[in-house]
Amino acid sequence: MQAVLHEVKPIVEEVFQHLHNHPEISWKEVGTTQYLKDLLESEGFEVQTFTDSTGLVVTVGSGQPCIGLRTDIDALWQEVDGEYQANHSCGHDAHMTMAVGALLVLKKLGIPQIGQIKVLFQPAEEKGEGALSFISKSLVDDIDYLYGVHLRPIQEIADGYSAPAIMHGSAKMLKGSIRGDDAHGARPNQGQNAIEVMALLVQAIHSIHLDPMVPHSAKVTMFQSGGESGNIIPGNGIFSIDLRAQTNELMETLIERVDRTIRSISELTKVEISYNIISEIAAAEVNESAVKIMEKAIVDTVGKDFLVPPIITPGGEDFHYYTLKRPSVRATMLGLGCGLSPGLHHPKMKFNQDSLLTGIEILARAVMGTFKIIEEEV
Repeated sequence: MQAVLHEVKPIVEEVFQHLHNHPEISWKEVGTTQYLKDLLESEGFEVQTFTDSTGLVVTVGSGQPCIGLRTDIDALWQEVDGEYQANHSCGHDAHMTMAVGALLVLKKLGIPQIGQIKVLFQPAEEKGEGALSFISKSLVDDIDYLYGVHLRPIQEIADGYSAPAIMHGSAKMLKGSIRGDDAHGARPNQGQNAIEVMALLVQAIHSIHLDPMVPHSAKVTMFQSGGESGNIIPGNGIFSIDLRAQTNELMETLIERVDRTIRSISELTKVEISYNIISEIAAAEVNESAVKIMEKAIVDTVGKDFLVPPIITPGGEDFHYYTLKRPSVRATMLGLGCGLSPGLHHPKMKFNQDSLLTGIEILARAVMGTFKIIEEEV
């Protein structure tokens, strides 16, 4: 294994640098898709792309069993050094690189000997829509086991350590509006100040408290109202609300409470307040058999002392729609400790790039281990 990793290392480093330097946001990963397609076809892989969306799928072999790997390919849109731009501050450039590296390693090792490997290069994870789009294309219907990977920040896992599962929480993102009438600054009685309405809504949402044993939160993450004329009381505004819950069940309760709160503030202030759920992500539902396979892959790669238990994190991941919508898919996601700091989604996020080879080896061993277990069962 080490000799093979040494062979692919130069390609891995080149791939990461290209992907890191060319980030693209959700559903606009056109250059990323083309780059991966050209690279993988040049390595002799069969690549499937789509006319209606970005992303691609690589298939090696045929028939059953089918072992899958999944990586996300989109970047975030955020302010970096005073300028808004696409930025790989969530590690998707690393995830893509590890998927490519695992494919190269498995090919050199002659895997699979039976069945097939399917690698999903999925778009739009940051919008919570990419997994559902791949599911709608029936791309996971024949997959028996599915593995993902996500870099973990130092607050969760130390550099060099790995977890066999990430217990992500559920997330919903709301986009809403306040619709009223503007008024003269000297005549506040003639309108309703959208900023004051929003202040009431912020306080009311902040006061929502559910089961303290299950992590959850609701918070306003964006509000815009008013213009350049400071003597106009703004009647309109737009806002965003971010909801998190560790379980899918508590999320349903949380969204009900937020909806009730919005309707109550609307009735109290006599102002129309409306919203839409613009994205949502399910909480993790992992398979114990997949977790045990990933545990062994971690131990075989870095040793038992560097294995940590599955981690619980409030972050969301649309990877878990694969198991929620297709219960026959047995899945888990590798949590890779890599010295990531200051944190995920920080515009200046950095990590130990040597961990890329570690992640590649773990994923390759997980795929090989899965084939071995299935063969023994047969």
